[in-house]
Amino acid sequence: MGKIGKEFEELVKIISRLRQPDGCPWDHDQTSQSLIPFLIEETYELIESIDEKNWETVKEELGDVLLHIVFQASIADDNKQFKLEEVLKTVNEKLVKRHPHVFNIDQVVINNDINKEWELSKHKEKGRESRLDGVPKDLPSIIKAQRLQQKASLAGFDWDKIELVWEKIHEEILELKEAEQQNNKDHIEEEIGDLLFSIVNLSRFLEISADNALRRTNRKFINRFKKVEKGIEGKGKVMEEATLEEMDIIWNQSKEKNNI
Repeated sequence: MGKIGKEFEELVKIISRLRQPDGCPWDHDQTSQSLIPFLIEETYELIESIDEKNWETVKEELGDVLLHIVFQASIADDNKQFKLEEVLKTVNEKLVKRHPHVFNIDQVVINNDINKEWELSKHKEKGRESRLDGVPKDLPSIIKAQRLQQKASLAGFDWDKIELVWEKIHEEILELKEAEQQNNKDHIEEEIGDLLFSIVNLSRFLEISADNALRRTNRKFINRFKKVEKGIEGKGKVMEEATLEEMDIIWNQSKEKNNI
């Protein structure tokens, strides 16, 4: 057993020990459902660490996510649902099966067709009715939109040039303006959704993750806003006492100085 296998086996043993009746009461009482909020939190902490390129923290957060994977498998094992080795066996077989261009020397797949082959393999393997099946219903909306568009594109439902995507965006902007003029909140919401969906589609065409792009902008906004807060505080004021002009000056100075 190599170092990885040894450390992994130790993690499995530790979690098993914690879940014993004479182990940790909290760990013993957890269920698959009760752990979901913690798994989501750990996943977002990992994403944040990756975004910040803090590799020491990434290492730690990967461990926390791995802990939850083993924890879930341990609970399933206790409930006689499946064992951890079945999880590993399933994913290993899946990876080999869905990469025939790597593991089957008799089959050659052109790079551009790899994603299509992957999707077709999953579609047949799981017996799905629609090419859009398999996208988690609770996936964050921006990520879900891009994933739906990718699946539709692989099935041949797509624009053939980016100019048509830009035209669609301009069309949706005009429709949103029209809805705003009508002051119809339900229609406005619908048109905002259509516009966002079209912008996500542009991101896909440009091979940019719309979610990554928006997270980057969120971080940028937070950094600049905090600098505005400090700048106003340096003037002996709180934000509510400052004028928009004062805040704009500090905002633009921060933008020019840090280029963030």
